[in-house]
Parts: sequence; structure tokens; C-alpha cells
Amino acid sequence: MSPVRRAAADDAEEVLRLRQVMIDAMSPDSPTDWQAASLPALRDRLAGPDGGFAAFVVDHPERPGALAALVVGTLEYRIGGPGRPGGLLGYVFSVATDPDARRRGYARACMDELLEWFRERGAGHVMLTASPEAEPLYASMGFTRDATPSMRLYL
Repeated sequence: MSPVRRAAADDAEEVLRLRQVMIDAMSPDSPTDWQAASLPALRDRLAGPDGGFAAFVVDHPERPGALAALVVGTLEYRIGGPGRPGGLLGYVFSVATDPDARRRGYARACMDELLEWFRERGAGHVMLTASPEAEPLYASMGFTRDATPSMRLYL
């Protein structure tokens, strides 16, 4: 297996490509016009100090310059509560594997690195949204279903 590494600013276009792979898996034929507007901010995040953002990747073993897998997460502070007195939690929001690189353990290896990154920074727990296809991977890593209802508002 290729080693997992922290994504760098030069990986930004490939990170967006793999994010689109994830988006297309949930909603086929999704637009891609958002990528050009997202690229500068993503490059800045990947080049900047550690902060509360991390992306871990595996280089594609057969395609130089391409990524095989991607995992991205953020640290968030919320006022502490039962079971989470420090208030810091991790949120995984982008996990994708190139279709021709699946079933090789790349996503799991990237997730392991991101979870360690969360632990080192004191996150009390980690949240994510799982597709039905990905749920077995997360369950095997110890994630459980959360009964808390979720709502969203687009601004």
C-alpha cells in the first residue's frame, strides 16, 4: 500500500476531483462549476498552518500526479457537555477513493491518520455522515449510529 501523507497545496485540484467523486456517488451528474471558485481557498487551507483543518491522501499507485484516496476533517469547538467537557470534536466531511483504486484499504488508512490527528488535538469524539456503502467501514472502526436529529439551512 502507498503511504498516507498530509495533503499539500499542490494537491488541491486532485482533492477537488476526489470530492466530486464522492458527491457524484450520492447525486450522479452533479455540477462541477463550484470547483474553480473553491480552489483558491482550498489551496490556502492546505498550505497554511495546521489550524483546525486536515486532509490526508494516498497517491495513486498507477497514475503519477493523481490521488487514490482522500479523507478531510475539521476540528470544531462547541460548549462542553456530558461526555465532552472540553467541547472539542472532530468532523469528517469528505472521504473518497478513486473508482479504480477501491478495495485496497486506502480510505481506512487515511481515516486512521485523521483519527490520530483528532486524538492528538484532544477531540472528545468524531462525527460524520455515512452513505450506506461506507457505513460498514465506519462501523468496523468503532463508529455508531447517532440518534440526534440533524437539520440544515442554506444561507
